[in-house]
Amino acid sequence: MRRTTPPHRRAALAAGTASAVAAAALVGVTLGLAPAASAGEFLANGGFESGSLGPWNCSGGTGSVVTGPVHGGSRALAAAATAGDTAQCGQTVTVTPGTTYTLSAYVNGSYVYLGVDGGGPSTWTPGTGGSYQKLSLTFTTGATQTSATVYTHGWYGQGTYYADDVSLDGPGAPSPTPTPTPTPTATPTPTPTATPTPTPTVTPTGTPTTPPAGSHALVGYLHASFANGAGYTRMADVPNSWDFIDLSFGEPTSVTSGDIRFNRCPATECPTAESDADFKAAIAAKRAQGKKVLISIGGQNGQVRLTTTAARDTFVSSVSAIIDKWGLDGLDIDFEGHSLSLDTGDTDFRHPTSPVIVNLISALKTLKATYGPGFVLTMAPETFFVQLGYQYYGSGPWGGQDPRAGAYLPVIHALRDDLTLLHVQDYNSGSVMGLDNQYHSMGGADFHVAMTDMLLKGFPVAGDTANVFPALPAAKVAIGMPATTNAGNGYVAPAEVDKALDCLTKLTDCGAYVPRSGAQPNLRGLMAWSVDWDRFGGREFSRNFDAYFGR
Repeated sequence: MRRTTPPHRRAALAAGTASAVAAAALVGVTLGLAPAASAGEFLANGGFESGSLGPWNCSGGTGSVVTGPVHGGSRALAAAATAGDTAQCGQTVTVTPGTTYTLSAYVNGSYVYLGVDGGGPSTWTPGTGGSYQKLSLTFTTGATQTSATVYTHGWYGQGTYYADDVSLDGPGAPSPTPTPTPTPTATPTPTPTATPTPTPTVTPTGTPTTPPAGSHALVGYLHASFANGAGYTRMADVPNSWDFIDLSFGEPTSVTSGDIRFNRCPATECPTAESDADFKAAIAAKRAQGKKVLISIGGQNGQVRLTTTAARDTFVSSVSAIIDKWGLDGLDIDFEGHSLSLDTGDTDFRHPTSPVIVNLISALKTLKATYGPGFVLTMAPETFFVQLGYQYYGSGPWGGQDPRAGAYLPVIHALRDDLTLLHVQDYNSGSVMGLDNQYHSMGGADFHVAMTDMLLKGFPVAGDTANVFPALPAAKVAIGMPATTNAGNGYVAPAEVDKALDCLTKLTDCGAYVPRSGAQPNLRGLMAWSVDWDRFGGREFSRNFDAYFGR
């Protein structure tokens, strides 16, 4: 996103590193036997004595059964956490609604978690010193809940952890009881004293951030830390059309520090700016209306390179401090310029190795895990870092390409389950090849259709049909556009905006490019740079959005 007007075009050709796949969805096995009257064991193979994982399922093939170290019996679970996968292993069982259960396990390793999926409780230990320790928790099922998935997992980059003698105890156990696990020896239950990263003091409220089918949203960036030709817009004066309001920008104290600061526009630059107290109160009022208010990190001037784990942890703690101070819903990643790039040899977007990529993925997963399902995570990459990856990825097999080409792909892929919205900037862009193998340029509906279709259909990275970036759900995709001619190169009039929406959501009024992904009525909506430029332009962009979707 650009602060200046008119914005200059961004550097072209970017490359991205492959990112580790986010933890795969667990496929559980339901025990459908008639419940007995007494309490008992619900898990099958909790001691892994069968010699196989079944009915446990581990993300990304990270789990195996080993003969040592064990807690009881002769076998245990070993699962290897990587930079992009926590090695989550789970089992799904039948439970009784409105009933309290006790889950326990013996674990060995650094940052090992035990929990109940679907927003249930979890507990963890920061380290066991090479020996087994017991984790235990209780939970009560919902009024209509008939199944639960219990899990163990490690932490990003912490290596292999072990679990043994996992037990779920409660009334109405299946009969006959699944094969019992060996009786554990007495081991004191540890009390965690530290978290992998600093724990924020305020938790964003709200429901999980994947929207229901058919809902549409308008995303806008608010010039909160600077002024330009668009003037200053007070938070309380942001029109009701905007569903996501991104505060622009949080920026680092230095490129590699990871220390993000959000400074409001000073009175000398923005004499009409409200006080901090009024700004915070207006944020709370917007959230009470159902709006999402985020801190956007980066922008044109905010280069962020998390080259070390120390920078990663500082990023988490400093972003958390901003979210907590202002009472925000989450975070928008608007990394531009040289923030993301792929090291030579980092060629698989599914398994990235470049530190700036791996550390960013880890930081975002930590923030999402810390704040819970209500945490909003959005991204606003340029076409250079996403769609260009169809042709070029990183420095290429022979070197010589821009190492930033496609560099967002591993980040998007690793976070696809945690991502609320992806809204690529379809502006300030050079010509980009679409899935029709033709180059498309800014200035009309076809460019937006072709670029968005690549996200909705998926595409082979660098033309490799064995290395396909999977499609994103339409409900997680919005189209980024300039609100006015002043806001950025690539502005299109409302009629062209409507044509792009018609083609993508209804397969009507399409031009030369017809989407390969078919009609996508659940396309989430539009993003604009910016709220301020839209207001400057008489609200042409936001009013047209409202009219199109009948709001």
